[in-house]
Amino acid sequence: MRMGGRLAAAMEVLADIETRQRPAAEALRDWGRTHRFAGGSDRAAIGNIVYDALRHKRSSGWLFASDTPRALAFGALLLEWGKTPETINALLDGDKFAPPLLSESELQTLHERLAANMPNEARANCPDWCIPLLQSSYGKDWAEEGAALASRPPLDLRTNLLKGKRDTLLTELLATQAAKTEIAPHGIRIPPIEGSGRHPNVQTGKAFATGRFEVQDEGSQIVAELTVVRPGMQVLDYCAGAGGKSLTLSAMMDNQGQIFAHDALPARLAPIAERIKRAGSRNIQIAAGASGLGPLENRMDLVLVDAPCTGSGTWRRRPDTKWRLTRQQLDARLADQAGILDIAANYVKSGGLLAYVTCSIFPDENENQIKAFLARTPDFHPEDHAALWSQHFPGHENRVRIGTGISLSPARSGTDGFYFCALRRN
Repeated sequence: MRMGGRLAAAMEVLADIETRQRPAAEALRDWGRTHRFAGGSDRAAIGNIVYDALRHKRSSGWLFASDTPRALAFGALLLEWGKTPETINALLDGDKFAPPLLSESELQTLHERLAANMPNEARANCPDWCIPLLQSSYGKDWAEEGAALASRPPLDLRTNLLKGKRDTLLTELLATQAAKTEIAPHGIRIPPIEGSGRHPNVQTGKAFATGRFEVQDEGSQIVAELTVVRPGMQVLDYCAGAGGKSLTLSAMMDNQGQIFAHDALPARLAPIAERIKRAGSRNIQIAAGASGLGPLENRMDLVLVDAPCTGSGTWRRRPDTKWRLTRQQLDARLADQAGILDIAANYVKSGGLLAYVTCSIFPDENENQIKAFLARTPDFHPEDHAALWSQHFPGHENRVRIGTGISLSPARSGTDGFYFCALRRN
């Protein structure tokens, strides 16, 4: 397929997403099933246009004074692919499968707006109701942070120290432009893709099959480091999900001590057994359901709560979710988080640590949630987070916001948006 056909296909998928309010991955998968003539490179390019269009939805809408699938798809080429209105028309001219070329009125609007300053509301690329939340989180930098959340993400890997060293992996991944992460001590970063490109499928190689690395955002690696877990500890990963952070902690503990990987919904734990085997982790015990946790009360050195949240910190990777997110869904998450914190606190021993983590940028899920917990649970107090950060990541103090916890973000930290708070039991 030429660019014209790919662009038309992207518009079709965007219309499907808008009409049926469905996830982008689902709409792209169904389009591929009904258009089997499209090759792998075609599907990758179409997917890139769709995801870029969703990342830059408000910016494109402002540029075109319209938020139709046509405007969003063309906007993706202008804002992310480095095209100009003239180069787009030249690229599509003569392609019978292409959408209609940019019209004179569209060209006039584009030239006027490309020469003007884009409003912050459009630059931040988020729903109106989220703007006050970004402003509360980032102050005067809210639009810059929103724009960073609309950029293409890198592909981050975590070296599994149980199986090898980072420098060895970097040598093997040389062809992927892989480099050391700037903050996480065991991370590897493959830069964001450009244009119609694709990230290398690193999970098909021998290094992944033998458990020498896991795909994990640098921010997720950083918050695991901040738990200060040590070999021999007793740890409860209360919201373990697929087990990513349990595996990280296992490597940090050098397979010594015990990690109980728990989730309220046992189905979420389904992938963990295979991952444990591949990683060579021997100190992780799966604890599905609540019935097996009774003996752990008041006994854990560390309880990690990787709380269910809106996922607003992952908008670079899942841009479609921000346009489906509602205030009602946020409120439901807040109630879930409060309940989980109250229960998880019971497993922390005297002097032990409760580590609260979200992949959210919203203060209601982060600082405000912790303040409410401390108000009703006086036998916990926050650690000195400035000292904690400086101890682990000296020289990077300007890369995070520190208050009642530590906040990471794409613009400042170069990671997904994460929040971490360490609470010590008296």
